[in-house]
Amino acid sequence: MRRILGIDPGSRVTGYGVIDSDGRRSVHVASGCVRMKDAPFPARLGMIYRRLSAVIADHRPEAFAIEQVFMARNAASALKLGQARGAAICAGVNYGLEVYEYAPRSVKQALVGGGGADKGQVQHMVRVILSLSEEMAEDQSDALAVAICHAHTWPAARAVGARGGWQR
Repeated sequence: MRRILGIDPGSRVTGYGVIDSDGRRSVHVASGCVRMKDAPFPARLGMIYRRLSAVIADHRPEAFAIEQVFMARNAASALKLGQARGAAICAGVNYGLEVYEYAPRSVKQALVGGGGADKGQVQHMVRVILSLSEEMAEDQSDALAVAICHAHTWPAARAVGARGGWQR
C-alpha cells in the first residue's frame, strides 16, 4: 500500500485527505480542512504551510497530489489560489515528497467517469470508494478525490516510465 496525501487548495479553506492505496483498493486514513478565517493573506499562507506540514509529519505520505489551478472568474482569485497551492506544495517539497498535479476534469474523470461531474457526484463516489458513511466538507472530499485520482493513475503512469505531474 502506498500512502497518498491529496490537497484541494484554497486561500480561505484548504482540504486535505490521506489514503492508503494499492491502486485497486483505497482506505481512508485521515482528512480535514485548514480553515483560515479573516487573517491577513500572508498569515493564511503560513497557516496552510504549517498545518499541512503537521499532517505530513503525522501521517508520513509517500506522494503528494494537488489539484491544478482552474481559471477563476477573475485574475485576483486565480493568483490567490496559485499562492495557496504554492504554500501547500512547499510543505510537501520540504518533506521530500514527490509532487503530482491533476486538472479538476481529470480528477472527476478518475472518480465518476466523466470530466463534467458535479461536486455532489464526486463526493458520493469518494464515500463509496472509501466506504465512508459520515458527511464531510466539500473541500475535504475534493482533497480525498485528488488522492484517489492519483492512486488510480499513478500505477499506470509508473508502468510506462512516466513519473506524472511535475516533481521537486
